[in-house]
Amino acid sequence: MTYTAPATDIAFALTHLAGLSKFEGHPEFESYDAELIEPILDEAGKLARDVLAPLNQVGDKAGAQLTPAGVKSAPGFADAYAAFRDGGWMGLSAPEEWGGQGLPKVLGLAVMEMFHGANMAFALCPMLSFGAIEALLAHGTDEQKAMYLPKLVSAEWTGTMNLTEPQAGSDVGALKTKALPNGDGSYAISGQKIYITWGDHDVAENIIHLVLARLPDAPEGSRGVSLFIVPKRIVNADGSLGDENGVKCIGLEEKVGIHASPTCVMEYDGARGWLIGEENKGLACMFTMMNSARLNVGLEGVGVGEAAWQTAFEYAQERKQGKAPGVSGAAPILHHADVRRMLTTMRAKVMAARAICYATGVAADLAETGQTAEEREEARLREELLTPIAKAWSTDMGVEVASLGVQVHGGMGFMNETLAAQLYRDARIAPIYEGTNGIQAIDLVGRKLSMADGAAMTAMLTEIDQTAREARETNDPNLVQVADRLSEANGALKDATAWMTRMMAEDRDVALAGATAYLALAGDVIGGHFLTKGAVGARAEGGQIRGRMTALAGFFAETSLAAAPGAVASITQGGQAMLAESEALFGIG
Repeated sequence: MTYTAPATDIAFALTHLAGLSKFEGHPEFESYDAELIEPILDEAGKLARDVLAPLNQVGDKAGAQLTPAGVKSAPGFADAYAAFRDGGWMGLSAPEEWGGQGLPKVLGLAVMEMFHGANMAFALCPMLSFGAIEALLAHGTDEQKAMYLPKLVSAEWTGTMNLTEPQAGSDVGALKTKALPNGDGSYAISGQKIYITWGDHDVAENIIHLVLARLPDAPEGSRGVSLFIVPKRIVNADGSLGDENGVKCIGLEEKVGIHASPTCVMEYDGARGWLIGEENKGLACMFTMMNSARLNVGLEGVGVGEAAWQTAFEYAQERKQGKAPGVSGAAPILHHADVRRMLTTMRAKVMAARAICYATGVAADLAETGQTAEEREEARLREELLTPIAKAWSTDMGVEVASLGVQVHGGMGFMNETLAAQLYRDARIAPIYEGTNGIQAIDLVGRKLSMADGAAMTAMLTEIDQTAREARETNDPNLVQVADRLSEANGALKDATAWMTRMMAEDRDVALAGATAYLALAGDVIGGHFLTKGAVGARAEGGQIRGRMTALAGFFAETSLAAAPGAVASITQGGQAMLAESEALFGIG
């Protein structure tokens, strides 16, 4: 199967759903204009189709290998990374000051969707570098920026994020890695980190690790964590590379999927590192990197979901079984209504998640570059609200859609040699990455709903009502029906939001027991909002995009949105039933 980047759908989502047009003529993006979208997506699509996709199953079978000289990447990956580097893709949305092209970040997200769809194991490498760049831009000193950013932006070096330790898991406050001052402004970093994506490899000449560690006099818990830059090879004052640092990969994790992505056990043995940001403020610095990663992980769900849909659609056209009206002999299974149901579910949910992620990206851009304080604050609130939804809803969607892809393939989909099976295995890590989806749900109800006295969700709910009105005003019977479903679903989300806000103050355990169900409902309704908005906007486009968006919005409305009113009970009542019988269920009071 050859992955083909869905450039038409991506361009439509960028321009009609996410609001990329807001950056035309924007003083912060002088090099951007709408005519750039097509050539950027076209060239990125070629790299995804011709270079990355052919290596996807190759990498899955061969995997990365740990050798005495370090980690050796899967066959072809070093050459593929060189093509990625030489194409300038790492710097697409990086500041021009550091060698980037200065375009909106959301364009970089669109390109990364293509790369994740073509080869998720490969795309994880630049994804971590994006986060390292964000952290350095926000918290690095001028000297650190000058030393590391040009090579990271050019993709000559890669970046990693080192948080997890064997005893700590998601509890970053429990980490034990130590940082001892060397007396010359550097620190000796010692400890072990696990699950470090692309922690070692041979595709670039240096790796810049961002490592959480504790200073000798640090307070207990997360308040005593600092962040350090620890390069694989020491960078000399003139920018040249010096000796190997005291850091190495001592083991590769055996994973369910993404076999070509080296997930490393890293050992730091007195490695030289340099503080980034303030002492004991490392978690705030790392969250800059994590928020970047969380949105990119959401795009992993979109990319793998798109690949699963394409793979299943291709198979459904080729596989013949059963009878169908108008078809002589065995019919391709695409003719069967239940297969079409699965394929339509896949495509609708992928498009909804794509829109959520891109809208989050536009909000992130505007939060930094809005031309008034009010615009920046509104965008910041929107970004904060949507980030956990973009990460969790989109990655859950990716697993669901990849599972449907296996189902379309039938027994063949359960065979490891099929791409459908690989996509399912690869997708499964994304709901765990960068804070599990349960943590995202806790973040949504525990922090994001209460921001600015609920202003972020209130603005979102108001916007959804407006979309429903616009759909109803078309007087198109199909869109009027969609508008009715969207209005009802938004009413359910309003009720659930009011309950969740109240219950977080009255009984936090009961509220948190419904948090995951609440995030799922919010994702459904916001996704339906964007699909409805797309169906209205596509009326002016005509052609297949109009019919496709109308069909996707209508199908999503009669499946996901139609179920929204019933979902409120699972949020408000499900947790209470569980908590009331904790002794019987878990042996605890």
